Amino acid sequence: MTSAPSTLEVAFDPAATGRIAAVCTVAELFPVPASGLMSGIDKRPAPGPVRLLTHGVLGDVQGDREHHGGIFKAVYAFSREVREAFVDLAGQELPDGFFGENLVTVDHDTDETVIGERWRIGGAEIEATCPRTPCGTFSARMGDRRWGRTFTAQGRCGAYFRVLTDGEVTAGDAIEVLARPAHGVTIADAFRGLTAEQARALLDWAEETGTVLYDSLAQSALTVLSRAGEHPDFPAALRSTGRGLGLGMGL
Repeated sequence: MTSAPSTLEVAFDPAATGRIAAVCTVAELFPVPASGLMSGIDKRPAPGPVRLLTHGVLGDVQGDREHHGGIFKAVYAFSREVREAFVDLAGQELPDGFFGENLVTVDHDTDETVIGERWRIGGAEIEATCPRTPCGTFSARMGDRRWGRTFTAQGRCGAYFRVLTDGEVTAGDAIEVLARPAHGVTIADAFRGLTAEQARALLDWAEETGTVLYDSLAQSALTVLSRAGEHPDFPAALRSTGRGLGLGMGL
C-alpha cells in the first residue's frame, strides 16, 4: 500500500530554473554513541568548488560503510525549501547541510526526481538512484530518537545520485536535466511505497536499458509484485549495493 503524500506545504515555481545553492562537505566527525561510530553527517557549505567522484564527494566521510556510501549513494541532494519546511517539526534551525546533504538545491524538488534521471551540474554529470532511508545516525544528529518516524511520515527524503562524469561543482551552478526516463517513477514514489504498476515499470525499464538498480530498491519492487501475485525473473546482474569495485560487485 502506498503511504499518504507529504503533509509539508512546499511550493515550487515550475517556471524557475533549479540551481545548486550550496555544496556541502564534512565539517567535523559526529559521534554516534549507539553505534560507537564517528559519522560524516555534519556537513557544511564549502567555500569553493568541490569535486564529485565515482565513489563520492572529495573530502566526504562515511562512518558506517555497511549502509552508507558506495557508487549508488555517492552524492546526496536535498531541496532547501523542503528542509526549511521541516523546521517546525524539528523544533530547531536547519542550515544547509544539516541533513547530511552534499548538494543543496533551490527552485528544484529533489523528491520529484525520476529514478534514472540525469543531471549536469558544473563539470559533473550525475544520475538519480534511490531515496534516503532515515537511520539511527540521522536521529542522533537531530537529537530525537523518534526522528526517523517523523521524517518518513512526511514522504520527503531527498535523492541519492551516482556520478557518471567526475567534475567540480560550485554553489550557483544550474541544474540541467539531460534525460528523464519515461517510466516516471520518482524518488518520492519509491520512498512512500511503490504500487505494482510502478514496480513493474521500474523493473521493465531496468531490463530494457540494462540499468543496474540499487539492491534494496530492486528488492522493494520485487516484493510489491510478489504480493500482487507476480514473480518476475529479474536478473541478479541488474541489482547491486554498489559498494564493491564495480556495479556488479557490490553484494
